[in-house]
Amino acid sequence: QRLAVLGTQSREGPYGSLVAFYATEDLRNLLFATARSTRKYENLMEVPRVFLLIDNRSNREGDFQQAIAVTATGSVKEAVGEERKQLEGLFLAKHPSLLDFLQSDGCALLKMEVQTYFIVRQFQQTTELHMKP
Repeated sequence: QRLAVLGTQSREGPYGSLVAFYATEDLRNLLFATARSTRKYENLMEVPRVFLLIDNRSNREGDFQQAIAVTATGSVKEAVGEERKQLEGLFLAKHPSLLDFLQSDGCALLKMEVQTYFIVRQFQQTTELHMKP
């Protein structure tokens, strides 16, 4: 999948956003980008604990039995310096159309360190995958 729903939190309450993401090969980190002027970025700086919801639904009745949803929970920090340069290349390999956005002055590249994946299949079959530090 190319897009996920990002859930953030602030004093005013929860907030959801659609983001392009990249999963590292070991699945320990998820990357996404946002402008620093957004509500989601402000929320992330206030409360770095987030979730990303990734699914394969087709918006059809069969999704109740066939769709798979993965919720990743963890903490986010902004990638800077050499780390950002390295992660930027990975992110752009999946999302080359976002090059101008990612390289704009106001864009932050965020790295989510995943603690747990919750995988739901066939409407109610749930599996938890805990990532070891």
